[in-house]
Amino acid sequence: MAQVNIVEEKIDFLKLVNLLETRQEEVIYLEKNGEAVAQLTLIPKKASGKRIGVAEGKFKVPDEFDSWDKEVGEMFGGEI
Repeated sequence: MAQVNIVEEKIDFLKLVNLLETRQEEVIYLEKNGEAVAQLTLIPKKASGKRIGVAEGKFKVPDEFDSWDKEVGEMFGGEI
């Protein structure tokens, strides 16, 4: 955690962002008159959202998999 006084110092925001990106700091508080008034943090990266294929190669679908459709359908009263 770093604290930077925004009134007394000329702030180099690129330098502050670099501290966050390199994980040298997790949060940077901006102070005014000795009191924290704002904070800088990294925006969390979003998951790509792409889920198709995440288990590719992790398991093998049995050859008789499709033949189970009728049996499963009967368990649900003939409707799936």
